[in-house]
Amino acid sequence: MADVITYRDAVADGIAREMRRDPSVVCIGEDIGAAGGVFKTTVGLLDEFGPERVRDTPISEQAIVGAAMGAAMTGVRPIAEIMFSDFLACCWDYLANEIPKVRYMTGGQVTVPLVIRTANGGGLGFGAQHSQAVENWAFAVPGLKIAAPSTPADVVGLMAAAVRSDDPVVFFEHKGLFASKGEPAPPDHVLEFGQAGIVREGTDVTVVALASTVATALAAADRLAEKDISAEVIDLRCLIPLDVRTVLTSLERTSRLVVVEENPYQGGWGGTLVSIVADEGFDLLDAPVKRIAGACVPLPFADALEDRVIPTADAIVDQIRTLVAY
Repeated sequence: MADVITYRDAVADGIAREMRRDPSVVCIGEDIGAAGGVFKTTVGLLDEFGPERVRDTPISEQAIVGAAMGAAMTGVRPIAEIMFSDFLACCWDYLANEIPKVRYMTGGQVTVPLVIRTANGGGLGFGAQHSQAVENWAFAVPGLKIAAPSTPADVVGLMAAAVRSDDPVVFFEHKGLFASKGEPAPPDHVLEFGQAGIVREGTDVTVVALASTVATALAAADRLAEKDISAEVIDLRCLIPLDVRTVLTSLERTSRLVVVEENPYQGGWGGTLVSIVADEGFDLLDAPVKRIAGACVPLPFADALEDRVIPTADAIVDQIRTLVAY
C-alpha cells in the first residue's frame, strides 16, 4: 500500500471499492468515463467497470439527477456527479423537493439510496459561479445527509457510508483539497455518519471546522502553540447528522468556541451549530462564541481578493488571541 495518496485519487478509490463490493452501484455524470472526470476523480473506473456501470451523460444537471433518482427508486445505487457544486442550482427541484421526500411520502415503501458527488468551494480563483461553498444550501433541506471530508482516508470512509445509506447523500469534495496528500484508507474502511473527529487536542479553545477549513484551522493552531495557546481542532466530517456531542464534550475542557466555515456568514452552517451550543451548552462557555465565515459577497477571481473573502489562518489566529484574553 502506498505511504500517501492524494485526495483526488482517494475519490476514485472510494468509489471503486464500493463498486467492487456491490454490483448495483453505478456512476453517472459529465465526462466521468474516458476523460476520468474534469478533476480526474474518476480515473480508471471506466476501464475496470465498463460503460454499463460508468456512464457519461449530456450536459444537463436535471437529466443527471433525475435519472439517478429514478434508478435509485428501482434498486440501483447510483453515484451521480455534478461537476461544480454551484450547478446544484440547476437541479434544485429534484434535490430539495423530490428526492428527500420520497421515503416520507411513500411511508417507507420506496427509498432513494443515491449519492450526489460534487466539487465544492473556493481558493483556486475560479470566480463567482464556480467557487461557492454551498453546504448550507443542502443543510436547509430535511431528508438529505451531508458529508464533506477533509482527508483522503475520510473520503474513502465517508464514501462507503454514503453509498450504503438508504437515504440520499450529498457528498461535497473540496476542489482546494484535490491535490493534498494523506494516509490511504485501510481495507474495508467505513466512517459512521455523524461522527466528528478530534484532529488536534487542546485545552484553551475549541475550533470547529469542515473540509478545507480543517487544514486552515490546524495551521492556525500550530502558530498559536508558539504563543502557548492550545487549540483543539474538531473536523465535523458531516453536517447531517451533526455531531454536537463531540463539540460539547470538547467545550467541557476548553470553555471557548470558534467555528470556521467557508459558507457565507449569512445562513452558514456555523450559525446552526452555535445556536445549539447556546441552547445545550451555554453554561460551559467562559467567553462569547465566535464565527469565522466567508464574506457575504460573490467570490472574486483575483487571489488577493479571494483571500479577503474566505477564512484564513491569520483571521483564526487573531480571533482566538482576542478570545483567550477575554
